[in-house]
Amino acid sequence: MADHYEVLGIDRQASADDIKKAYRRLARELHPDVNPSADAAERFKQVTHAYDVLSDPQQRQQYDLGGSGGFGGASGFGGFGDIFDTFFGGGQQQRGPRSRRERGQDALLRVEVELDEIVFGTTRQLEVDTAILCSTCEGSCCSPGTSPQTCDICRGSGQIQRTVRSLLGNVLTSSPCGTCRGYGTVIPSPCPTCAGQGRVRARRAIPVDIPAGVDTGVRIQLPGQGEVGPAGGPNGDLFLEIKVATHETFSRNGDDLLATVEVQMTDAILGTTVTLPGLDGDVAVEIKPGTQSAEIITVKERGITRLRGSGRGDLKIGVQVVTPVRLNSKETELIRQFASSRRPVPPQFATFQQGIFAKLRDRFLNL
Repeated sequence: MADHYEVLGIDRQASADDIKKAYRRLARELHPDVNPSADAAERFKQVTHAYDVLSDPQQRQQYDLGGSGGFGGASGFGGFGDIFDTFFGGGQQQRGPRSRRERGQDALLRVEVELDEIVFGTTRQLEVDTAILCSTCEGSCCSPGTSPQTCDICRGSGQIQRTVRSLLGNVLTSSPCGTCRGYGTVIPSPCPTCAGQGRVRARRAIPVDIPAGVDTGVRIQLPGQGEVGPAGGPNGDLFLEIKVATHETFSRNGDDLLATVEVQMTDAILGTTVTLPGLDGDVAVEIKPGTQSAEIITVKERGITRLRGSGRGDLKIGVQVVTPVRLNSKETELIRQFASSRRPVPPQFATFQQGIFAKLRDRFLNL
């Protein structure tokens, strides 16, 4: 790469005003609005870059020192690691430049699904706002037809070295180059589409298979579906956090579905069979004669498909016997006749039965 002083046509003892005057003279001559030739455009880039370096006192000092003795970095004494490296044989090993390509970040997206969707699983088409590869530069970060150039300050190493006096003697320290930020290269013509990032923000559609049996709080990992990394680096992962929406009829207990059916007193006494709408089709429910409130009717294999395993849970239906509250005179008389035909049994406390309370617990759990 050409010497910056030669590019501007000045000597190394030039003052800041001399540098500015030389740049203005060449800029008026080479600016694309004045001189549209390709050669002039390339020279204008070199002149601009040379001026950027030499007009900054710190960068000019680093350039004059050939990449050593500059002020590229952190504190004056560097870290303990640099000192130990120097004394134990690692001080002369220069770290390589860091890559512009980095892995993209992971993303977390919360997805709400309906209870009937997780019985057998479902497929969703999700719209995700994320970073995708720039189609103009395809991750190179440069304008089409251009490429990164070796940094003049660090000579492509990505590091600036300098010697610091200490109580232990001269210590060689290194820090990331302030001009190229440790990359070892600079991009003179960044891509106009992505501003030199190699990626742009966009919305994209992702088909997602939500397996049967997932529950609220479950996370699904989609490898490589996160955002693309800087400079076209590999994609991160996308994580989906599931939330199962509340259903107005059914609730869930593990792989079982829970529901409550209201039964008229006469149907509970005489028994009946009814067909009720389930999450995956109609369900035939048999109400046996003499059915009591809080009894549990179990319909096998009509629950949720197991997430890890085979088969399905059960549908458990709690019975609630409804006592009529508004009777006409004829109905009231018939009830009195029915009551008088039976031996009267006054209300009293029932003997404690663990089974009844267990059924009630199962019935109302997670409602």
